[in-house]
Amino acid sequence: MKHRVQIISAPSILGLKPTGVEQLPQSLLGVGLADKLKTVEPVVDIPTLNDSYNSHREPVTKCLNPAAIQGFSLGLMKEIESQIAKSAFPLVLGGDCSILIGIMAGLKTKGNYGLIFLDGHADFYQPEKSTTGEVADMDLAIVTGRGPDILTDINNLKPYVEDRNVIHIGQRDTQETKEYGSQDIKETDIKSFDLAMIKSAGLQKTLANIVEHINKSNLDGFWIHFDTDVVSDEENPAVDYRLPGGLTFNQVGQILTQLIQTGKIKGLNVTIFNPALDKDGEIAVQLSDCLVHAFD
Repeated sequence: MKHRVQIISAPSILGLKPTGVEQLPQSLLGVGLADKLKTVEPVVDIPTLNDSYNSHREPVTKCLNPAAIQGFSLGLMKEIESQIAKSAFPLVLGGDCSILIGIMAGLKTKGNYGLIFLDGHADFYQPEKSTTGEVADMDLAIVTGRGPDILTDINNLKPYVEDRNVIHIGQRDTQETKEYGSQDIKETDIKSFDLAMIKSAGLQKTLANIVEHINKSNLDGFWIHFDTDVVSDEENPAVDYRLPGGLTFNQVGQILTQLIQTGKIKGLNVTIFNPALDKDGEIAVQLSDCLVHAFD
């Protein structure tokens, strides 16, 4: 199945910090991502509002930059609405994980969509439990309706996705979330395939279960959130919050390929890869190749 991929550059760091993640689109495009995907339309640039970044928590929400994130999300939301209406396949290059807010809000206006969440972290913190106030560690909580209304209820769309329509793949920060008192995704209707489960069952069996679940759904489609820290620390240390272990690039490539082959995937975003930590540029090449092969 051929996809008309539309690359969208949305390198917001409002939910994290300006350490280099904002260079993600430039890095992947610089190693030929657009040419390899044979995209036709020019890259769409979303205004980031990064100049308004504030490293202090907003006192009511306990989050960093909630108003700026809402403003950025509204812009990205409109672009997602437009691309879905045109039956394009948006490939959104972040940025930090808070870009998911605008994406899922935009999808909510067009129908009933599910979310496949590839991430080494659960990203399910309450603002008061987060050690940083960074929205990038609570984005899954927010898009499922948990958190301050300024982020969870844009245009009265809360929740942007129902728990039962979320599949989380690759979590490996379970012990850390317990230590800090985060909400637990396993106590919700979110379908979770953490790293330990994948290793125990094997990738192919795990993927078969995920694909079966997707194919049985009666949704309008699924979105893939690909946080590159789901890739093992050994192969991808170019992230701001490192964790030992993880999936290989080859395994992530298999996951993306099989998911896209279902015909149920309507778009994908890439987040957290920090080119400033990719000294020889080799990780950018591997990441780009992983994405390109997923569409083969």
